[in-house]
Amino acid sequence: MRVFMIHGWDGFPENHWFPWLKEKLEELGFDVITPQMPSPEKPTIEIWIPFLKKIVGTIDKNTFFVGHSIGCQAIMRYLETVDTKSKVGGIVFVAGFFHLPFLKTRAEKIIAKPWLETPINTDMVRKHALHITAIFSDDDPDVSVDDAVLFKERLTATIIVEKNKGHFTSEQGVEILPSALDSIKEMIA
Repeated sequence: MRVFMIHGWDGFPENHWFPWLKEKLEELGFDVITPQMPSPEKPTIEIWIPFLKKIVGTIDKNTFFVGHSIGCQAIMRYLETVDTKSKVGGIVFVAGFFHLPFLKTRAEKIIAKPWLETPINTDMVRKHALHITAIFSDDDPDVSVDDAVLFKERLTATIIVEKNKGHFTSEQGVEILPSALDSIKEMIA
């Protein structure tokens, strides 16, 4: 079984709760791939999706994804391009979004614009996943918890709302994320 953990904007594979989750998943027998996504300070759909397609290869029910923030968008946009009837075992979205109402700078808005305005075929994403869980925080400064409704409606995702986890970053004290681990465990049970 493989798990691809896709970090967020300005992120890298060794930050936040990624190292902890990687270790816990490896203890369960998963091969965990945590790629360094290209140019994370200026993520683009045109670069991230082909990169993901290249590293993932063929998907099957023993393939899982965990994404953080814009990494969730990348996973969805990757799965909508898969031209096979195969399904992944599951996806855990952490602080995923369809909207970013709290962007502050012009530079942030320019980078985010294509991610926010390019439609996602959520029907296709849903068809390629056996299970989807979306985890939100009630005090996320970047992603509105209101997007939980959209993940439920568009992806029939199981929704988990954590208390006081911010954007699930180490800066906000989130070094472990048991709800993500438990979600994967439930998907393989």
